[in-house]
Amino acid sequence: MIDIHFERLRTLGLTPALANLAANAAASADDSLSLELLRLTEVHRDAVRLHDGADELTARVLPRVSRTLADEGAMLAVGDWVLAATDAHGQTWVHARVPPLTHINRRDADGRRHRVVSNVDTALLVMGLDDDFNPRRLERYLALVQAVDGIVPAVVLTKADVVASLPGWLAECIEALRGRVPAHVDYFAIDGTDPYTVQQLQAYLGAGQTLVVLGSSGAGKSTLTNTLLGQPAQDTGPVRAHDSRGKHTTTSRSLHRLPGGACIIDTPGLRALRPDVDEATLAAAFGDIESLAMQCRFRDCKHVDEPGCAVREGVPADRVKNYHKLLREARRDTMSVLERQQQLAMWKARGRAGRERSRQKRDDA
Repeated sequence: MIDIHFERLRTLGLTPALANLAANAAASADDSLSLELLRLTEVHRDAVRLHDGADELTARVLPRVSRTLADEGAMLAVGDWVLAATDAHGQTWVHARVPPLTHINRRDADGRRHRVVSNVDTALLVMGLDDDFNPRRLERYLALVQAVDGIVPAVVLTKADVVASLPGWLAECIEALRGRVPAHVDYFAIDGTDPYTVQQLQAYLGAGQTLVVLGSSGAGKSTLTNTLLGQPAQDTGPVRAHDSRGKHTTTSRSLHRLPGGACIIDTPGLRALRPDVDEATLAAAFGDIESLAMQCRFRDCKHVDEPGCAVREGVPADRVKNYHKLLREARRDTMSVLERQQQLAMWKARGRAGRERSRQKRDDA
């Protein structure tokens, strides 16, 4: 048996599609349980925070549920919908996760997947117009989001007030993004503390929508979240003077309800950003490179040093370099353990050979 307060949960982003998935998940549960549909707002080491549309509560995850999700490589994430029940002692337990409609994953250095957030409609890719401005990093975030069907990316350039005294700087930054940000992706230059920001982003703040803010530490994600909330719910802090990077004031992901009926998930800056993409998805994210590749002289052109390469002639070298780096990472993530060991052995052998050649040159001199 499941209890779904649809109207109340709509303010948390519940849709008919998700409600149907929840009902199906409950159908396979113990009939003696009185389950309730809740949304996960925070994940901690030993507990999670859930919201029922009216109040938040702390719950724990049943060990068998944790084991099953771990075996699937898909642990609970902020934004998930779960089925929970309260025992005779007043402790709430998560009995199942509702299959998410969308989820964003990243990979660590070993190629393992880590879920960032679930069930989001829009990803606000936040980047400061100060020293945080980095088009290559933005390309990574775009690849991260564009790998997921159903999530709309939007680029938000923060700290427009800080650079207002630098003539032409904003125009230079926007020009630097042309060709790197797909034409269908909107971008905004904002003062994250200005209430007018709510009007600028209004198209993404409809009732029932869920947004996630992604970006590096110090980019202004929590400041933007507070402005959209209309209150200082998230801690913010200064950035370092020499590089405009933040000090990880936000240390965990958390979901908040916005006044207009949407939800927003604030996230800490990712120390290592490796998109969970395959070669085909990466090619779609770098569509300009793929289209120009058809004009290269050689069909198997790698766009490195081949003559007649249309890609190197038509795409900025920095973007091509970033594409090659992401492509290497994507290929490495699909390797087996044995293949990675063989590749590492090959690199070590090349390193030894290079050092030996250098030693021989020194001896000959």
